[in-house]
Amino acid sequence: MSTVTASPTAETLARVRAALETLTDPEIPVVTLTEMGIVRAVRAAADDPTQVEVVITPTYSGCPAMAQIADDIRATLQRLGLPGRVVTQLAPPWTTDWMTETAREKLRAYGIAPPGRCGSAAPQTAEHVVRFMPASAAAVACPRCGSTHTREISHFGSTACKALWQCLDCHEPFDHFKPH
Repeated sequence: MSTVTASPTAETLARVRAALETLTDPEIPVVTLTEMGIVRAVRAAADDPTQVEVVITPTYSGCPAMAQIADDIRATLQRLGLPGRVVTQLAPPWTTDWMTETAREKLRAYGIAPPGRCGSAAPQTAEHVVRFMPASAAAVACPRCGSTHTREISHFGSTACKALWQCLDCHEPFDHFKPH
């Protein structure tokens, strides 16, 4: 005899969201997945409403941290005793505009220059062009001293989503999270 399980309640979904608020990005452990805007939705699965479905979007196609992120979310659902799954949604593509102000401040405090705004925070319903570099390079403030007297050393930093910069005043190198 099979057991019928009810759909997750609003309270259960809120419990899942609260638990996900504690999961940090594997590559940048000072920010959470929700602060980064990687967690897109927590809902009852459409094809099996007894399951919790967590929708995530990678910060860029091919991000190596996504497997770890999905594993961490599945482990959280298991720890809560809930049946569930993780769904990766690629469209609309993630944008740095989805990052919270808290994430930006945490990045700065950690020594990573946060990205500027791209103006793409609203979900796109039509075809959307993703720009990985602004048309004109804006000044990047050093996260250590605040100077904008900086230069890009390498377009690729410690991870593909960051570039390596150097402050010309304090002479310190730093990562800059690429806006896109």
